[in-house]
Amino acid sequence: MAQHALRVSEDAPHQDGDGAAASSITQDIRSILAESGVLAAGPEGLSDEDDLYAAGLTSHGSVNLMLALEERFDVEFPEQLLRRRTFESIAAIRDAVSGLLNGTAGA
Repeated sequence: MAQHALRVSEDAPHQDGDGAAASSITQDIRSILAESGVLAAGPEGLSDEDDLYAAGLTSHGSVNLMLALEERFDVEFPEQLLRRRTFESIAAIRDAVSGLLNGTAGA
């Protein structure tokens, strides 16, 4: 497992209320969005709850985003998370990634 994923997993951001780990995940997601070019514009002006599909994310873009997330966090999205709402906002992605890192995704 990647070193970053281990560090974040041990922080358990949604189980112990550690906002620093959640913030780190959010920053990584924003970096991936900026680097991948899957949005019509960069993620800088978006809130964590803004609709990424309204911001230009396409079905093809969401697949590329998922692959980049899997690589960055050393996780694999299970079939039950392969749906539009998993990738609809930065907050939704953060929750999914946190769940995967903590072993609680889809629970």
